[in-house]
Amino acid sequence: MKLNPRQRQILQIIQINGSVSVTDIAKKFSVTTQTARRDIAELCRQQLAERHHGGAMLPSSSVENIAYTARQTLNADPKRQIGRLAAGLIPENASLFINIGTTTEEVAKALSGHKKLRVITNNLNVARILADNPGIELIVTGGLVRSRDRAVVGESAVDFIRQFKVDFGVIGVSGIEGDGTLLDFDYREVRVAQEIIRNSRNVFLVADHSKVNRNAMVRLGHFSQVSDFFTDITPPPELRAVLAESETRLHVATASDISE
Repeated sequence: MKLNPRQRQILQIIQINGSVSVTDIAKKFSVTTQTARRDIAELCRQQLAERHHGGAMLPSSSVENIAYTARQTLNADPKRQIGRLAAGLIPENASLFINIGTTTEEVAKALSGHKKLRVITNNLNVARILADNPGIELIVTGGLVRSRDRAVVGESAVDFIRQFKVDFGVIGVSGIEGDGTLLDFDYREVRVAQEIIRNSRNVFLVADHSKVNRNAMVRLGHFSQVSDFFTDITPPPELRAVLAESETRLHVATASDISE
């Protein structure tokens, strides 16, 4: 691996934070954006990083997801925008599922001021976010707690969710293929998400642009099972055609969606 000292430092930043932007590289190392892009290009050429909109991220894998702490910082602003936009379409006096994911957690944060909600979740981070709101009745599934991201998974969680039929199911995914297939990494997590889809009158998929054309090994479902797709950048034409055929409504978040 032949990298200059600056490139090695950039790689360390990506490994710690999950991603880095061209702008951040230029500011931190006092170089031009052209130089920053060349550094990213070299890291990608050596398959040490992968390009994403405006920068680079950890290389994708079809068998293992990026660490939860890295995902929390990756595309954080777009995730907040998506969370606000999705939460804005969930009325008070509604029932909903919220599953695993850093973007679904942003939906929970945006719902924290709602009243008269009944929320069922297998995400202990979501439970922590909503637990202090007396206007939200919070129900947490039983099951195995996954220490790396506080997800509750397993057959107990699946069986618990089967007891309910709710207005909205808010789900995230790890990958979206061009034909509309939804993918994830952990089959136990997928089982829970599939049960949420089956038991929700409306399914809200929240996923930032980095999930489009990203590989993961477990098939979760298809856009034909999703009523609304919330993202931050308009998807490519191939995927928009799938959304239209599936009658899935597309919502593209903008910076104004997080303005106070």
